[in-house]
Amino acid sequence: MTLAAGAMVLAATTAGGPALAQGKSGLDGIWRNDSDSVRIRVAPCGGQLCGTVVQASARAKADAAAGGTVQLVGTQLFSGFRRGDDGLWYGRVYVPDIAQEFDGTIDQVDRDTIVGKGCLFANFACKSQTWRRVAGAQK
Repeated sequence: MTLAAGAMVLAATTAGGPALAQGKSGLDGIWRNDSDSVRIRVAPCGGQLCGTVVQASARAKADAAAGGTVQLVGTQLFSGFRRGDDGLWYGRVYVPDIAQEFDGTIDQVDRDTIVGKGCLFANFACKSQTWRRVAGAQK
């Protein structure tokens, strides 16, 4: 799966409030996509959750550069993630290799597995992807 599809998938997320401010979202830590071409650190930012690229393969970097993102590592792919009443996480994701931002959701399957879904338009051209925890809080 390309970086674009992977990023669209992990677009969403978390509840604000005191638990989040203390890093107790359940999503905090380092996550990798199935191909391990991109790793992100998910952490609180401004009362919400954000995800920033901390590691990327040469191909992921090249795909991002072709789309206009010169420096992939350090780029914030996920922002404004909040947990909904339905248990899903909702937020915005930036897809570097197509230079666009999308709405998305994340379903936390268990403490070390999340499935993200992102759509180009309202339930059109949707992609989903499984992400696995590499390191971090396991609450």
